[in-house]
Amino acid sequence: MSVRTTTRRRQLGAMMRKFRARKGLTLEEAGNLVGVSKATVSRYETQAGPVKWLVVDALCREYCATDAERRAVVALAKDARQQGWWSSFADSIPESMNLLLTLEDEAVREDHFSCVYVPGLLQTRAYSTALQQANEVRLAPAEIERLVDIRMKRQEILDRPNPPRLWAILDESVIRRVVGSADIMKEQLNRLLEANESPHITLQILPFAKGAHSAALGSFVIIGGTEPALDVVYVDIHTGSLFMEKDEELDRYRLAFDYLRAQALDMEASSSVIHRVRKEL
Repeated sequence: MSVRTTTRRRQLGAMMRKFRARKGLTLEEAGNLVGVSKATVSRYETQAGPVKWLVVDALCREYCATDAERRAVVALAKDARQQGWWSSFADSIPESMNLLLTLEDEAVREDHFSCVYVPGLLQTRAYSTALQQANEVRLAPAEIERLVDIRMKRQEILDRPNPPRLWAILDESVIRRVVGSADIMKEQLNRLLEANESPHITLQILPFAKGAHSAALGSFVIIGGTEPALDVVYVDIHTGSLFMEKDEELDRYRLAFDYLRAQALDMEASSSVIHRVRKEL
């Protein structure tokens, strides 16, 4: 998946494909109706290059899209090149993070399973800093601070008027692993308890007592788009990041998350476990 692909372009392509299919037109037939080539129509549907909103508008009219659908798609075409807040960090962040931030900026939900560390969206500054300091590649203090700043800025999506729905399942090892110091970990556990009181956040603990589970391969995130076709699975691995969007890949991780959700403790019991672990520190 190209790191230059944005959620706006992906959504635009998905909707244009849907409208054309609904009308029963081939790529060539659609292009002939508005005076563009088959390749141009294909490019608009596969996010393979720049788009012109006037052509998008004309195609939508030929597809008999409703006024609301046409306005929504034209708005996507106009905004396809809009840059996010992270563009100012473009020279100092990996391209894979650029894609993650782009996807996350327009997500309507995020389903996290974490088996090592607290998800970035729920980390305190001190916890995040301690993680960066523990990296096997030693970073300068200024670089660590910049990376932590980016992570803290990411968390602002949870404070929006219509924030994404966050569902986080944490293996018990996540809350028992002391990152930084006992004081840092206590603060982090307090943050998790606060998060579990939020109306748009669900937090569950998967206890050791459950034994083997359906996500033995490791941590992952399902970043939910405005429709299922726009979902992406994100996996952070030691050598980089993986972004998966094939139907079979999405189905596998959705099923795994459903099993994990069923195996994990409910919200109240999860908060009780976090309280108990905090007292033990």
